[in-house]
Order: sequence, then C-alpha cells, then structure tokens
Amino acid sequence: QVQLVESGGGLVQAGGSLRLSCAASGRTFSRYTLGWFRQAPGKEREFVAVISSSGSRKLYADSAKGRFTISRDNAKNTVYLQMNSLKPEDTAAYYCAAEEGAVLGTRTYQYDYWGQGTQVTVSS
Repeated sequence: QVQLVESGGGLVQAGGSLRLSCAASGRTFSRYTLGWFRQAPGKEREFVAVISSSGSRKLYADSAKGRFTISRDNAKNTVYLQMNSLKPEDTAAYYCAAEEGAVLGTRTYQYDYWGQGTQVTVSS
C-alpha cells in the first residue's frame, strides 16, 4: 500500500502558474507509475498527465500538453505537476494517483491508490 498527499493548490489569475506536489509514503515509491487527474464540479474525473517509474516516459492530455509538466523525484518520494499559462477551465480538484503496473494509464480505473486532492482555482 501507499499513501499520497497532494499540496500546492490555490487561487491564481489566468496566465499564472502553480506547482502541485504529491508526497508518497512507502519504500517502493520508485516502482510506481504516477498520474495526475482533475475533477471539476459536475464533471467526470479526467486524465491530466502520467509519468513512468523511472521518469523516462510521460503522457499528457491534449488540454495540458505544452502548458503542464510532470516530473518526479524518487529520492524525495514526490511527484510534481508544474502548471503554466493557467486558464479558468483548469479550475478543478487535482488528484495524484499511483499504479503498480508499467502501463502509462489514462483512465481512473487503472490506478490503485489516490490522494485526497488539492483545489486549483483560476480566475479570469
């Protein structure tokens, strides 16, 4: 098992930046594929980005590509999501998730563990 705790959310103006962090417990952190998802009120939880256990492979949703960057520091048991050029439509609760497999999953059902979420609100 692994526990995930997100932080770094907040209120930001359109065009601004935030960096989200997800701290994980467990001695096997480096073996997990890690993803970021988001969920706005009344909408389905949607994929944002995912990174492989080694950090060598990454995938982004079309909405995130070119603006967001996912990275990880296995020595610190932490995964990050750097969010630039934020738009009001990025407003959502952001969740980090972990899966034990090697697939770069883009669907919620592919993940085994989830954090509590951190709120990101982008004002116009």
